[in-house]
Amino acid sequence: MTQRNGTAATARRIVLRAAAVLATTALAAGCGSTGNAPEGAGAAPAPSADPKAALLAAVPTEQDPRFRFSTQDGTDRFTGVVDPAAKGMELGMKQQNDDPKFTMDMTFRVIDEDLWMRVKLTGLPGLHDALKLPKNWMKMEREKLADGENAPSYEGTDPGNTAAIIRTAETVEDKGDGTYTGLADLADNEDVKSTFDGLDLTALGAAGRKVPFTAVVGPDGNLTTFTLDVPAAGKHKAMKLVTKYYDFGKAPELAPPAGAQKATASAYEMLNG
Repeated sequence: MTQRNGTAATARRIVLRAAAVLATTALAAGCGSTGNAPEGAGAAPAPSADPKAALLAAVPTEQDPRFRFSTQDGTDRFTGVVDPAAKGMELGMKQQNDDPKFTMDMTFRVIDEDLWMRVKLTGLPGLHDALKLPKNWMKMEREKLADGENAPSYEGTDPGNTAAIIRTAETVEDKGDGTYTGLADLADNEDVKSTFDGLDLTALGAAGRKVPFTAVVGPDGNLTTFTLDVPAAGKHKAMKLVTKYYDFGKAPELAPPAGAQKATASAYEMLNG
């Protein structure tokens, strides 16, 4: 199937925008003031005659069972579940705000084209009531979202877009024990660019064409960890971008949330900015 790109990048924009709106609204409502600042069993995979093909084959597909994932992009961390059988995905991210001081835990659940959202606010008592945001799941109507086309959707089984990155490597080396290494070309590749919302690929220059990566494939043949070692560029420090896929067959099945209510006007205002 065609893999849409930028799952985490899209969610990051939504979460950061929502956090900014909530902070402004919370201050206006008098809710705060300026303050001070994987396991497996069996033998390791044998070396492959075609390491690149073997690594690509380890990336999750629609035939795989449901699994959990996480992506670490600098200080931003996303966690979630992919359920291929249900064409479902759950994606969550925490964002801390300093003025006023609170923590927002935002989770999206997608089943095919249906979208739900749950927001948990902690650190300021009464914040949910003041902002008129329920604590339970809300069913969202995409047509009411200013950027509904780019709202979280089921984007296939590779939310970290690892396959697109691996394909840019001229060669991949099998180090044994399920470990693979290579050099990814992040420049001038539209399939890859949308994956990195917080990374200035232009500033990387020539270094962006040879970004080291390390991948680990578990004894079950599934990709478990993919790490990009991005060099410093422009205003960005050197950083590791890490995607993990785990709990294959053990992650929960995804279904429409029980007891979900119709999304409130304040929920749309928060997402639309």
